This record gives sequence, C-alpha cells and structure tokens, in this order.
Amino acid sequence: MKKAIFYHAGCPVCISAEQQIIDVIDTNRFNVESIHLGERRSSICKAEQAGVVSVPALVIDGTVLHINFGASLSDVKGA
Repeated sequence: MKKAIFYHAGCPVCISAEQQIIDVIDTNRFNVESIHLGERRSSICKAEQAGVVSVPALVIDGTVLHINFGASLSDVKGA
C-alpha cells in the first residue's frame, strides 16, 4: 500500500482540505497520514525535504501537490 502524507497547519482552509482528501482518496490503495505541522514541528524538516513549500500539501511517492498554494491575489496580479 502506498503512503500519502497530508501536511497542514490546522487553519480552516487546511482542515477543509484534509476532510476533502480523506473523503476522496482510495484507502484501499493509500495509507493516509495527516501531519499538523504546528503540533509536530519536528516534521517540518521532513516536509521541506519532500519538497513542500506551502500548506496544505499532499505528498505521494515523492510528488507534492500544493493545495491552495497561499499566493495572494495581489501576488498573482503582479506576476
């Protein structure tokens, strides 16, 4: 079974994304671990090494899916 790690910071957006991930991911194929980086600060380094640059993020087999990347609208407009 593949491992999926969901990194988050506990904010409402992260909690909502976590619930949606849990609702849609096939638990017969993936073992999902949810890591609240505010509560498990020792996991921050591991998340960074996996390529996580913002939360919420889902890591499966070394591939990072950034969910709601965190860029503000003004940042997007300035690009």
